[in-house]
Amino acid sequence: MASNASFENKVALITGAAAGIGFASAEAFANAGASVVLADIDGAAAKEAAGKLTAAEHKALGLRCDVADEDEVAAMIRAAVAAFGRIDAAFNNAGVHVVRADTADVEGRDFDRIIAINLRGVFNCMKHELRQMLQQGSGAIVNCSSQSGLVGIAGLGAYTASKHGVIGLTKAAALEYAAKGIRINAVCPGTTETPLVQGLMKTEPGRLDAVIRDIPLGRMGRPEEIASAVLWLCSDGAGFMIGQTVMPDGGYCAR
Repeated sequence: MASNASFENKVALITGAAAGIGFASAEAFANAGASVVLADIDGAAAKEAAGKLTAAEHKALGLRCDVADEDEVAAMIRAAVAAFGRIDAAFNNAGVHVVRADTADVEGRDFDRIIAINLRGVFNCMKHELRQMLQQGSGAIVNCSSQSGLVGIAGLGAYTASKHGVIGLTKAAALEYAAKGIRINAVCPGTTETPLVQGLMKTEPGRLDAVIRDIPLGRMGRPEEIASAVLWLCSDGAGFMIGQTVMPDGGYCAR
């Protein structure tokens, strides 16, 4: 999909871009010709990631942004536009996962943190990306949900709630802005080989084998496979895609 997508003279913004799916997506956009803004709560890591792209002769800017803080999100958008003039594609990827726990054992503050980052963070980013794209009269936004946004997963109640919420926000906003030249869709990755997932697996011995057994394809996804779906959703080739969820999940949700 992404191999045929050209983003020459376009600008892409990716949150949670320092590693994993976010960096793979930033790299894919850059390879397709886009100028890329890489934002992450770890500002040093974002700048380092951007440096990898500029070293390969791409145009890239690394920024620190806590997506749960609307003021920081607004500043991120201003910095992106100041650097490159516009935002044509945005991938709202930043998010956090949780250690498994049954609902009665989840601390309220932990639930609030997940919602603040995974759901309110996507809202914050969409709000300010949309304001910029409305001025331009065009744009494409992809929000990162999860296979957990489509099914219930025991032990991941807070995470599942946040990712279901992302899909709801995506559908509502997609209907609001479709006639205004802005397309909004969601990607729902299955378990993917990222530093975040690898770190979680280390906290739960034996969990990795169980997870892989539950994936029909028999392996975890690769970040570049998710990035390919993101690029396609932002490309002209997906011009008729409005408010949809694309599921690169190895078949998990096909059952």
